[in-house]
Amino acid sequence: MKTDFNYHTHTALCGHAEGTMEEYIKSAIEGGIKSMGFSDHAPYVFPDGHESHFRVPSKKAKQYAEDLKELRKKYKSEIDIIIGFEMEYYPTHFEKMLKTVKDAGAEFLILGQHFLDDEIPESRAVLDESDDANRLRDYVSCIISAIESGVFTYIAHPDMMNFSGDDGAYNEEMRKICVASKKQGIPLEINFNGIRNNRIYPNDAFWKIAGEEQCPVTIGFDAHKASEAYDAESLKEAERIIKEYSLNYIGKPHIIFVNK
Repeated sequence: MKTDFNYHTHTALCGHAEGTMEEYIKSAIEGGIKSMGFSDHAPYVFPDGHESHFRVPSKKAKQYAEDLKELRKKYKSEIDIIIGFEMEYYPTHFEKMLKTVKDAGAEFLILGQHFLDDEIPESRAVLDESDDANRLRDYVSCIISAIESGVFTYIAHPDMMNFSGDDGAYNEEMRKICVASKKQGIPLEINFNGIRNNRIYPNDAFWKIAGEEQCPVTIGFDAHKASEAYDAESLKEAERIIKEYSLNYIGKPHIIFVNK
């Protein structure tokens, strides 16, 4: 299995990735990528002034887009580059978050729901293990609302929720995500960062349900280093998941442009 696209790419601006944007682009070209999306963590300043340390700083967001535009021109004969962000769906802040990324120059968005609620002051991290079915339902509600918003090109690592409770509750709730994905035509991502780092995702239980529901599925490298801008090894595991669960793998997703 090969791929010539990837729309999940970070930069050093988020504080937990490394390498220059140009190094990512060169690595992607070397791997055969023809269509590349940068989607670093979306900037946002909360009403109390809090700004999370793992996001592109708001004061550097416009420069992020401008630098990528210059690189797009430089490499236009070798690769198509689109500029975006990975953003959460926080109902209370969503419209302002959306305006922030549009003003910064976002062309597309992917959903990456790392927290519930408003991230502060007492954040509920999705990766924190919990057997609380209410927490699981809150997560699913966020994902479905994001799908129905119509602004996200796809849902990154939809199986990130670290739920250790009842399997029946997990299957029932996660099926709702897959049903919403199919209804709205918004793909779910098999995430390569999870594969590379042996995280709890990709979760086979989730992808079994996705296969049963035949919702659209895509892939994302979730690159945090230039060497990950093409990841042949993780692609093998993604192929296993796709084949084992007879997933509706659509390949390159349809880009939803948010700046039109």
